Amino acid sequence: MFFILLLIFVVVPVMELSVLIRVGEVLGSWTTVALVIFTAVVGVSLVRSQGISTLMQVQQKLARGEAPGQEIVEGMMLAVAGLLLLIPGFVTDFIGLVLLTPFTRIPVAKFFYKRMQLKVQANGGFQSGFGPGFGAGMGPNGHNPFEQGGNSPFDQGNTFDGDFERKPDPSDKRPESHQVNDASNQPHNDKQPKA
Repeated sequence: MFFILLLIFVVVPVMELSVLIRVGEVLGSWTTVALVIFTAVVGVSLVRSQGISTLMQVQQKLARGEAPGQEIVEGMMLAVAGLLLLIPGFVTDFIGLVLLTPFTRIPVAKFFYKRMQLKVQANGGFQSGFGPGFGAGMGPNGHNPFEQGGNSPFDQGNTFDGDFERKPDPSDKRPESHQVNDASNQPHNDKQPKA
C-alpha cells in the first residue's frame, strides 16, 4: 500500500513536471498550457460518449438476462480515465487515453473481470454481511438449502403438497352483530309496502 501511495503522490507528479518542462521548452509555455486544456476538454467529451455507449451495452445485456460484469468494469475504467484526463499533464493524459480507447479498454477490462471472477471463486463465492458463504447460495449454517442431504427436516420425505379451501365452520356460533350483513347483495326493491 505504501508503494502505491508513493507512486501516486511522488513519482507521477515528478514525471508530469519533467514532461511539462520538456514540452514547454520545445513548444513554449502558452502552447503547452493550451494543449493541456485541449486534452482535458477532448478527453471529457470522449469519456461522455464512451460512457453512453457502455451504458447502452449494460442495458442490452440486462434485457437479455445476462450479467453485465465486464461492462461495469469498463464503466469504472471510464471514470478513472476521465479523472486522469482532467489532471493537468501529459503522462496522466496518456494513461487516460489508453483506458478510454475501446481497442485497449476492452482487453484490459476482460483481464480485470477474469481476475475478479477467479478471486471470487477462490474465496468460495461472494462474501456478504450475513456470514461466510451466504452470498454464494449457502444458507446461514453453511449448507445449500436447495441441495439434497442438508440438515433440513424436510429432507427425510416429510413434506407433502396440497391445496386448501377455506370453508365456514358450522360450529361457529357468533352473535348476529358479528355476522356479515348480506343485505347489500340483495336487489333493492323500489316499492315500499303500504302500511
